[in-house]
Amino acid sequence: QVQFVESGGGLVQPGESLRLSCTVFGMTVSLSMMRWYRQTPGKQRELVAAFPDSGDNDGPVTKDRFTISEDNDKNTVYLQMYNLKPEDTAVYYCNTPTNSDRHIWGQGTQVTVSS
Repeated sequence: QVQFVESGGGLVQPGESLRLSCTVFGMTVSLSMMRWYRQTPGKQRELVAAFPDSGDNDGPVTKDRFTISEDNDKNTVYLQMYNLKPEDTAVYYCNTPTNSDRHIWGQGTQVTVSS
């Protein structure tokens, strides 16, 4: 079974940056299909980043402050976040459309932005 392991979250102050990592285990995955999502209790999960090829990361949040990248040798994708704001506080997940549709998710990594 495929597994997604997110890491790199933590407590940061507004304006700071943070890089999240997501390593895929269990099978070979086309990293170009990977996306980053975030979710806060009581709110819907939202897409925050996708590779430029898809155009899914061209929103007001992902375009300006989030950057997605990959390392194929490590089977890992990254989310570089800049100028973090309190509203960015959430649990961040990585996934593919196929596995998200099958309700297969990792534990996520908590990002808390607060002074």
